Amino acid sequence: MKSPFASRSDLLPRDAAGETWLAAVIAVLCFIACLAAVGASAADRAAQGWAGRLRAEATVQIRPRVDETGVTAAGRAAETLAGVPGVEEAEAMDRKTAEALLRPWMGEAVLPDLPLPFLVTVRLDPDAPASAVVMRRALAEAGLDASVDDHQLWRGEVERSAGALSALALAAFILIGGAAGAAVVYATRAGFQAQRPVIETLSLSGATDGAVTWLFQRRYGLLAAGAGAAGALGAALLVAVLRFLGGEGGVTAALPVAWSDLWLLVFCPVAAGAVALAAAWIGSRTMLGGRRLGVTLGRR
Repeated sequence: MKSPFASRSDLLPRDAAGETWLAAVIAVLCFIACLAAVGASAADRAAQGWAGRLRAEATVQIRPRVDETGVTAAGRAAETLAGVPGVEEAEAMDRKTAEALLRPWMGEAVLPDLPLPFLVTVRLDPDAPASAVVMRRALAEAGLDASVDDHQLWRGEVERSAGALSALALAAFILIGGAAGAAVVYATRAGFQAQRPVIETLSLSGATDGAVTWLFQRRYGLLAAGAGAAGALGAALLVAVLRFLGGEGGVTAALPVAWSDLWLLVFCPVAAGAVALAAAWIGSRTMLGGRRLGVTLGRR
């Protein structure tokens, strides 16, 4: 026979332990945890993007011969490199482009008189990139004096820094997510302590341990899941605003936010509700077990 207490959600007093405030705390922590998850995903995306761009690009400095101009030599180098297997595109950098790159660092006044090197930018095949040795050999066979920089000297440092950034973002998410989980556990335990007389009354009225446990699981599972959903929704709205403001690349290239990050937020209310269900089950079983032990000892 089904216990009549199992379907009665009104047996537990409402807001007996300040549940509204506890739900607000859980929602705020879930909001921060969701933002941390999105930040960790964006940081990892940015780190992978930095490393990928470095692996897919190279820069060639051309030293023209006495009988030709630098523009001509750079054009020949770009044409030569474009035919090298593993090179997708090679383009000579004109002076206007070079000045635009140096303007934030050098200022406008010195640029017209500043001697600039003749450069060729090379975009490599990401699947089978051409090595610096192969490109140097091709340039030498074409009679060009050039230096090839495939960023290998400092690519390792950038990749290590990118990995450290991803690890820090993940650690921040784990810490904040742990704090949110602790808040859910605290809310559930506080509810048990506040409603101990109710548990005693229900037990004396014939409610089974399973029915009492389910009452608390349903109450605090819904409380935590609702608070988690509110926090996730707030984070989703903020992420959407940042994505709209930033356009295709997100707010900034250093921390690109993507629409796919919103899928991470779906797990927040599920995780919050699951933690509350587990905490309610453990707490109710512990309390009911202690009550039965006390009754047994009292009879002895």
